[in-house]
Amino acid sequence: MSKLESSFQVLPKRLEARADYDVERVRQAFPILAESIYGKPLIYLDSAATSQKPQVVIDAMSRFFLKENANVHRGVHYLSVRATEAYDQARAKVQGFLNAEHVEDIVFVRGTTEAVNLVAQTYGKVHVQAGDEVLISAMEHHSNIVPWQMLCEQTGARLRVAPINDAGELQLAELERLIGPRTKLVAVAHVSNVLGTVNPIQRIVQLAHAWGARVLVDGAQAAPHLQVDVQALDCDFYALSGHKMYGPTGIGVLYGRRELLEAMPPYQGGGDMILSVSFEKTLYNKPPYRFEAGTPNMVGAIGLGAAIDFLAALGPKAIAAHEQGVLAYGQRALAAVPGLRLIGTAADKVGVLAFVLDGIHPHDIGTILDREGIAIRTGHHCAQPLLQRFGLAATARASLGCYSREQDIDALVAGLAKVQELFR
Repeated sequence: MSKLESSFQVLPKRLEARADYDVERVRQAFPILAESIYGKPLIYLDSAATSQKPQVVIDAMSRFFLKENANVHRGVHYLSVRATEAYDQARAKVQGFLNAEHVEDIVFVRGTTEAVNLVAQTYGKVHVQAGDEVLISAMEHHSNIVPWQMLCEQTGARLRVAPINDAGELQLAELERLIGPRTKLVAVAHVSNVLGTVNPIQRIVQLAHAWGARVLVDGAQAAPHLQVDVQALDCDFYALSGHKMYGPTGIGVLYGRRELLEAMPPYQGGGDMILSVSFEKTLYNKPPYRFEAGTPNMVGAIGLGAAIDFLAALGPKAIAAHEQGVLAYGQRALAAVPGLRLIGTAADKVGVLAFVLDGIHPHDIGTILDREGIAIRTGHHCAQPLLQRFGLAATARASLGCYSREQDIDALVAGLAKVQELFR
């Protein structure tokens, strides 16, 4: 029995086919899924906002506080050494998860938002000048729009936007037309948080690199669902958030090519990002420490490492196969609901089901479903320009995780029938 399995007895062995995926055993890993809401079983369909946490992640974080808590990289006493080892092991786990070439390519940040801002205010400040262009897509989260708007305002550069079609798919020919000699950076989501669309990152990278542009990939919604290989993608930067992939909040990752990180100036000043300080001059540390000023989120990194172990034990292929089955079931079930329109019908997508109901505001849908114990997201999902593309101000969104079941979709459909009944 592996160390992970011994700490969580019901965790299944590594799975590679959906037929072997026992979702009920997987659900036992998540204590919160046994909760009741308003006296009804919790149906959690909001994993794109934040995923629930398995017991092994909770235990790893508790164990750190109980037995290893000390500051890292600063002490020679026993607890500090133990904490440093655990923290460094977490970075190595992220390296393996992303298949990064070097452990030094992994920078710990608070989340995807900070990772994007870090690149904008370091690499962007150095390499983007007046008259240059930054290219994004029409499906981006605000966190992959606003930092580039700020950079363009600061430098006099221009922000360009690649369009999408009615299915919510990137129009690759238009993106290719927009990339040119003025393009310095392309920033695009691997997976849309509203549509679930999976973008062709390898092709986008090829198109950008042909013009010498760098590529940042927002992987917040991809990391829980896809097997990510940054070397195969050939991207220059990749950002993710721990809380989307069954880890804690307040911890995220920026992957960057070593040569780029080494040439980038610091993002913030303070402890651990320095080699030496005098009143006359400061010498900065090497990456990744150059970008990790101050006491890091040690327990967050350790929780993220435990989440990566959990995902590895389940197996990315098994998770993806299971989620695709539930997604297909959900698409068929929701398409049969009278007056319901799905938003985002890309051929290649992951477990996100955004929809609107005729004559009923999404916030009303979410409020009524909540009383049935069903948790979904409503609103603009931090992607207002995307919703405007579809002529909407808000949608309802059900999103899946490794613990989602067809029964959850059945409960959602039954809940929507109650919503419609109340509005007749």
